[in-house]
Amino acid sequence: MGRPYPALRTTASIATAAVLFAGAALTAAPAAAALPAAPASAPGPEFRDIPGSGGITLKGNVFTPAGAEPGSKHPLIVLPTSWGMPQFEYFAQAQELADSGYVVVSYTSRGFWLSGGEIEVAGPPDLADVTSVIDWALASTPSDPDRIGMGGVSYGAGISLLAAGHDKRIKAVVALSGWADLIDSIYSGRTQHVQAAALLGGAGLLTGRPSEELSRTLAGFLGSDLAKEGDMIAWGKKRSPAAFLDEINANGAAVMMGNAWGDTIFPPNQYASFYEKLTGPKRLEFRPGDHATAEATGLLGLPNDTWTDAHRWFDRYLKGERNGIDQEPPVQLKSRTDGGYEGYPDWKSVGTAQERIALDGTQRILANIDSGANGGLVMLSNALDQFVKLPPLASVPLLPRAFAGVWQSGKYAAPQRIRGTARLHTTVTANEESGTFVAYLYDEGPLGLGKLVSNAPYTFHGRTPGRPFPVDLELFSTAYDVPAGHRLTLVIDTVDPLYIEHNPTGSQLTFSSSPADPSYLSVPLGKK
Repeated sequence: MGRPYPALRTTASIATAAVLFAGAALTAAPAAAALPAAPASAPGPEFRDIPGSGGITLKGNVFTPAGAEPGSKHPLIVLPTSWGMPQFEYFAQAQELADSGYVVVSYTSRGFWLSGGEIEVAGPPDLADVTSVIDWALASTPSDPDRIGMGGVSYGAGISLLAAGHDKRIKAVVALSGWADLIDSIYSGRTQHVQAAALLGGAGLLTGRPSEELSRTLAGFLGSDLAKEGDMIAWGKKRSPAAFLDEINANGAAVMMGNAWGDTIFPPNQYASFYEKLTGPKRLEFRPGDHATAEATGLLGLPNDTWTDAHRWFDRYLKGERNGIDQEPPVQLKSRTDGGYEGYPDWKSVGTAQERIALDGTQRILANIDSGANGGLVMLSNALDQFVKLPPLASVPLLPRAFAGVWQSGKYAAPQRIRGTARLHTTVTANEESGTFVAYLYDEGPLGLGKLVSNAPYTFHGRTPGRPFPVDLELFSTAYDVPAGHRLTLVIDTVDPLYIEHNPTGSQLTFSSSPADPSYLSVPLGKK
């Protein structure tokens, strides 16, 4: 991973402070809003100590259906909490599920708040906790052992997906704003997503007890220790549902996955890739927003499309209700610029048409200076895009060409419906053996103001200075409508507050195209 450079340290410090402030606010809100008493029509939660694995105690709560007859059995849903969240997180949703006939057991994940143990980041002890909680629920509540579901947001989503490959009793999963590949989430393009890691690490220190393994791995990650890269990747693989795909498919649980287009902690690409490889009943939903913002209003007890579909999914696969969710197109997308939903039979059917934008000529940029193009702030920028349609902006004419490469399409006579994953192919020549660049795709209006459509980082090490090498880079998947009269603009620079950069002082990067190997950006387009 190389050595971080001086400019990075200031950027990382500022980013860490900003995201921790934002994370604390977002963490507190759902918990505070969930505290009002339950409706009179149903019993309130029972606060229980639940035995976890290895002799620890997990702090949990239990919701049971009102008027449950003695000896009756009800489908069980287990909800592990999100990273840094206490057991109050799912109060509103748990009460609604109990009102509709479920036993719901929610618990604070190990290492956080008053639960015992240390933070293991969905490691083997966390999966053993799931089995212990299910065992306890079957012995202590009127739960049906043949109708067990798992669900959660973020950390709870990742644990639920992993558990589906380790406990055959789990029949249905709802994984919202989670991850399928942990390394591809926070180390995509071989680049550390520094704000995401700072938010998670800081929240862990504030609300829990990180394990020694987590502290060591995070230190090596943020410290750009290439000697520890292999260990870090192996650590992440053990915590990635994608590594247990065969077990998850063999167990056959019905899996619903939901995420936001602008998730700056767990970007959508890795979720879509995993979804395509599932062989059981499955559903994939993408909406505008950032990490967990698509589900947030539901945690507050307000109407929420994501949670509505989550309830329908459980009803279909735990209660056997014929509610039609399994008859709908399983891939449901909501554009960032249009309020409607679009249904597709699978992910590969999204954006089947491709526009190839030629990246002609040669452009050389100096590194270590932020050109003004960037992906915004974790948890904040894409939430603004979700609620007020204000993504990160850049004035394309004012971008300094010494520090930013710029390529533009022609103006479009008709709207363009971007759907899916844009792909960059180019040739790079560097004057140093290591380096980082970030590619940005903008919707550029008539006055030159660019609205960010997508971005992605790329880092290289061990390259021979002065020798060209090819680069293929996937930008983060999205759904965005470009108005008529606008153009698409690709910008490449070397500094972004979202990512750690690896450009030594004095670095230069040259991007070129040749007849034998032309450079291009392939943009996926949906039906008009």
